[in-house]
Amino acid sequence: MNLNEIKPENFIENIVLEDLKNGKVNYVQTRQPPEPSGYLHIGHVRNIMLNYGIAKKFNGVCNLRFDDTNPTKEKQEFVDAIQEDVHWLGFDFKNVYYATDYFQQNYEIAIKLIKEGKAYVCDLSPEELSQTRGTLTQPGTNSPYRNRTVEENLTLFEKMKNGEFPAGKCCLRAKIDMSSPNINMRDPVIYRIQYNTHQRIGNTWNIYPSYDFSHPLDDALEGVTHSICGLEFEDHRPLYNWVVENSGIANHPQQIEYSNLMIKGVIIGKRHIKRFVAEGKISGFDDPRVYTLRGLRRRGVLPQSLLEFSKAASVSKTTTVCEMDFFEHFVREDLNKISKRVMAVLTPIKLIIENYEKDEEDIILEDYPQNENTTTRIYKFGKELYIDSDDFRKTPEPKFHRLLIGNKVRLKGAYVIEVTHFDEDENGNVTCIYANYDPNTKSGTANANNVKVKSTIHWLNVKHSQPIEARLFENLTLESEIQNGDYVFNPNSLIIKHGYIESGLNLSFDERYQFLRNGYYCLDKDTTNDLPVFNRTVTLKDSKKK
Repeated sequence: MNLNEIKPENFIENIVLEDLKNGKVNYVQTRQPPEPSGYLHIGHVRNIMLNYGIAKKFNGVCNLRFDDTNPTKEKQEFVDAIQEDVHWLGFDFKNVYYATDYFQQNYEIAIKLIKEGKAYVCDLSPEELSQTRGTLTQPGTNSPYRNRTVEENLTLFEKMKNGEFPAGKCCLRAKIDMSSPNINMRDPVIYRIQYNTHQRIGNTWNIYPSYDFSHPLDDALEGVTHSICGLEFEDHRPLYNWVVENSGIANHPQQIEYSNLMIKGVIIGKRHIKRFVAEGKISGFDDPRVYTLRGLRRRGVLPQSLLEFSKAASVSKTTTVCEMDFFEHFVREDLNKISKRVMAVLTPIKLIIENYEKDEEDIILEDYPQNENTTTRIYKFGKELYIDSDDFRKTPEPKFHRLLIGNKVRLKGAYVIEVTHFDEDENGNVTCIYANYDPNTKSGTANANNVKVKSTIHWLNVKHSQPIEARLFENLTLESEIQNGDYVFNPNSLIIKHGYIESGLNLSFDERYQFLRNGYYCLDKDTTNDLPVFNRTVTLKDSKKK
């Protein structure tokens, strides 16, 4: 690997490159450390991209290590889902590790700290301990148990390990500095008593290390050179370094923090999503309105769009909050390249071509007009059609150029038509539209453009259309409203349309579709043999029909 040929793309890659050039490290090893207590969300993409991407760029190794130190919230389904989501994003890990793999070594290092007078067993209750921590402007106060002898601490810690105390009776704290301006350094708790059955190791351990203790030790034991993490861990870095420096482990990883990436109006907190699930407002963590990777995948977002979005948002030390339009730009860019163009009518109304005397005839439609070498398909034009009700006006607003009495439009791939009259019910709702067509204007023929029109609309042959359900999504919450400090659910976040699509398309879950003049769609898992269900991934760039 020629280091001089590597072009860093962000400040973290600059640090890694300099570390290699000056000999601070002679290899690169990173890790992705998710908690198996939930599903990955869009905010995790940047961490995944950095850890796996940097390891790959510098011919290094990235391992997946589950931070499974909280048995009350962890499940095997999350372990499986996280691995699947990482692969879906296009990355692979060298090894899969667990924090529980290192529990014995963590314990031995805790014993070492006790023997060196750097840790002690504290009998303060969690509430009492919190009261002694101090504030940002006031130092903490020493625990009355801080000066216990090494022998007493070893005995008490062994009893903790053996399950001789009730949960919460005592804890092991690092002895650092209760007057430190960094609250994280004020004798942090490094072990707690916990009697829970762990989904992986059962009831093997009665004491569990804190994240701030186990995480740096696990990094050091694994051989991690650069511990890349979110900005929320910046204040924890002194403690990270203290733990590693006092562990006796030769390898000293370097913690590097980067900014979080958020999208305005998008909630990713598990607590909020769980509440909406419990209230029956959404179907689960893979609901297409939720910005988990599972939800985005079900919605039809491509993995490369997430990576391109994260890369374009840049990596810095300042929290990045992007507008939804910025995110959707990358989703559209990728979908536009691969999506099959089809005709679907979501708010159907019947259109009858009164002067059409044939039974039906073939028209040719392009599958991928965005590609130079597109394939084509044959569809049937006939007398009775469906169009979207939004494409007709009894009394049109200014600059409305679609269907109205006396106006001419082109039916996509077919003919120019002109509306003559319409039927309506007792409430004034239009129930059927009538038109005449010009037989000399068929698309693809020499005379097709003899009649000039300002609009082309999509349509379906009633005899060659298939019923579908289309699900349209808006923001999950009402941005402007907060009640009792919590988000308010948007009742219009899901709109269901029952319409039609061309029959004979051989629909596939692997395909992406652009419903002409509407948006990009994919098949949902709720699809049945009788009723295809489509999720709208994103609208077209200009969703207003002309």
